[in-house]
Amino acid sequence: MTLRALRSWFLCLALAGLLAACAGVPVQEMSDARQAVEAAREAGAREYAPDELQAAENLLQRAEEALTEGYYRQAREDAEAARAQAVSAQAKAPR
Repeated sequence: MTLRALRSWFLCLALAGLLAACAGVPVQEMSDARQAVEAAREAGAREYAPDELQAAENLLQRAEEALTEGYYRQAREDAEAARAQAVSAQAKAPR
């Protein structure tokens, strides 16, 4: 192998590693979503924003199922959507 080919090979390997890291288990996103849903519940969103809270709970459930099945990209997307819905629900609660 020439030096140029070797460099290209290592560059491709490094890029593949970075891409793999981005597709990893969405631990932080899942944690953020769970905390946001719980905070919305504690703020009284069940009474003041029941639709948004239910949507957040449904999305979180979908995220947990996707995570269990190894669909990390879907789990990440659903967890982020659940967090956003929970934040919206919490904002409508007076506490």
